[in-house]
Amino acid sequence: MQKLFRRLMDHRYLTRAQIDGFDNYKYSAIDTSPLSQYVMHPFWDWLVKFFPRWFAPNLMTFLGFLFSALNLVLLSYYDWNFEASSGEEGTTPIPSWVWLCTGINIFVAYTLDGIDGKQARRIGLSGPLGELFDHGLDSYTAMLIPTCLYSIFGRSRVYSVRPMRMYYVCLTVYFNFFVSHWEKYNTGILYLPWGYDLSMWGSTAMYLVTWWMGFERWKFELPLGSYGTLPLGNVMEAVLHVSAMANLPLVILNVYNSYAKRTGRLLPFWEAIRPMWPFLTYFIILLAWPYLSPNDIMETDPRAIFMLSGTIFSNVSCRLIVSQMSVTRSEAWHWQTPMFLISFALSLWLPVLERPLLYMLLLVTTLSHWHYGASVVNQMCEHFNRICFTVHKRVPLEEKKTLLGEHIKKPNQAQYEGPLKKNE
Repeated sequence: MQKLFRRLMDHRYLTRAQIDGFDNYKYSAIDTSPLSQYVMHPFWDWLVKFFPRWFAPNLMTFLGFLFSALNLVLLSYYDWNFEASSGEEGTTPIPSWVWLCTGINIFVAYTLDGIDGKQARRIGLSGPLGELFDHGLDSYTAMLIPTCLYSIFGRSRVYSVRPMRMYYVCLTVYFNFFVSHWEKYNTGILYLPWGYDLSMWGSTAMYLVTWWMGFERWKFELPLGSYGTLPLGNVMEAVLHVSAMANLPLVILNVYNSYAKRTGRLLPFWEAIRPMWPFLTYFIILLAWPYLSPNDIMETDPRAIFMLSGTIFSNVSCRLIVSQMSVTRSEAWHWQTPMFLISFALSLWLPVLERPLLYMLLLVTTLSHWHYGASVVNQMCEHFNRICFTVHKRVPLEEKKTLLGEHIKKPNQAQYEGPLKKNE
């Protein structure tokens, strides 16, 4: 069993060109958010000093993600179909302690995500491994945040929106995350969107208000004079759409400027948009499925659809991040696409198989995504001679030279010694 696990984790997703590209990678990002610059960064700079130097930055990153994931687990248990906060007859409300827990969890996750890079620079471990690990988990969090927020309002027929409209919000959030890294793929600079900080503060506040006042506090309509009223659930829907899509004009402008000022990669048009094809393919499939579903799958299993779409878009984004950081050509086709197309077609032909196919896809996609993430991190750790969740090296440098033998000093010297010296 142990040998089988090792063989599974030894799968090589990264190509030689990608590994070599990581050796030359340098972090480049611009954060112009006033909330981030004047409030959060000073707070994180102060807080990180209390962490011991043996506390690995990647451990901070992973713990932060687990706090976000715990919210999904709790709310899935108490509110699988998003009906608990609908206020309709026969529903059982989510316990108040869960809302307190989710508010604390999301703020702790946000804080750990803000200080992991500072800890890495503080102890001299800043590098591509940490950034790849951080952004890879962030791509998964893009599904967790809107999915969990939906439980505050539920699928109320009066004060909220139906699952299909919340699904549009999720797709908007996925697109916003993906397009930010597509922007860096072309410009070489990650322009951090303002919406992230605002969404984390907003989520924390909403969970705490729900804990303090109950989900009923959100069940009212805003008066619009002669235009009638607007339910607060619809306001949240609009705010999430605007906060996610407000970044798109800046992305287009930054990519345009990188060509006009010749500061980016200056790729030909079809190469520049190449990363979009896998995203657009899944976007079409996962939008058409609920629309054409013979069993109205979005009403019967909304959480499964949210989780499936979030997982596959996270995997597509992770592959883009690898190409973007290693400055290699991105994939134009995702290997799971035929499986999604076949499952979609079978569900239309044999409606009785729709739910089993949906959950089969969710299971396979989740396990394959976890395997991809674990294998890529393991491959990076091996290359940079690191242990992911500690500050230690896998093997002392001199011992590794001995194990590798004299050929390390011959033609392949750069292949082995370069990344090792980088981390001494």
